[in-house]
Amino acid sequence: MGVLTGKVAIVTGAGTGIGRAAAKLLAADGAHVVVVGRRREPLNAVVEEIKAAGGEATAHPADLMDGDQTSAVAKNTIDTLGRVDILVNNAGFSSRVRSVRYVQPDEWDSVFKVNIEAVYRLTQACLPDMIARGEGTIVTTSSMAAVKPGVLGGAPYSAAKAASQNFSHGLNAELRAMGIRATVILPAEVDTPILDGRPAPPDAAARKTMMQPEDVARCIHLAATLPPRTVIEEIVVAPTIPRDMSEEMAVARNVGAPE
Repeated sequence: MGVLTGKVAIVTGAGTGIGRAAAKLLAADGAHVVVVGRRREPLNAVVEEIKAAGGEATAHPADLMDGDQTSAVAKNTIDTLGRVDILVNNAGFSSRVRSVRYVQPDEWDSVFKVNIEAVYRLTQACLPDMIARGEGTIVTTSSMAAVKPGVLGGAPYSAAKAASQNFSHGLNAELRAMGIRATVILPAEVDTPILDGRPAPPDAAARKTMMQPEDVARCIHLAATLPPRTVIEEIVVAPTIPRDMSEEMAVARNVGAPE
């Protein structure tokens, strides 16, 4: 039996990258994992991987830009599986235009809907069940951009990730006495599909210096498997070897600029 046997976990952004790796780790330790994302096909593939390894998982497609769909993930999980022990707010989204000079309100709003509003809506929907049982773990994948904002991550993304970091600390301040613990993870560059959306995507050589999804997933797993008496409030992780990002930043500064 794994340390999470009998537990139920929700992982957003679970079709690829960090979410996929985290879902597999949690399932390997015994949790029934509800994998959440926009596209059913990648979610089904993750479920199949988990089941092939002897674990339990369920796919729940949802558009996290829609607050009602987001809240419904928790309701459906509780209705079908009876509880939510672990919530991993991992889904992330960044804008095409990164500069605060040029980004338009629609892109700004979309980034905030996924990176903070969805975090708030899904967390709020899970809390009554957690509080009633006196125990719950909420892990949020923020970003190093929250504390070191810049044009490479983009103004909207940096601001939204800072909000998610603050939100996580606020959960601890308000709810620790009720048995709720919250961990926020601040990763620097990770080789995940979100990098493909950068104005100048890093090449293969650059990606070799980065962290891999499983590196951050192990941080999520640690936060979720520690005894309930212990909370890791914040984890900062970064690649050991730094790299020159100046050329990529130069491109990002001008995307969306008037001709």
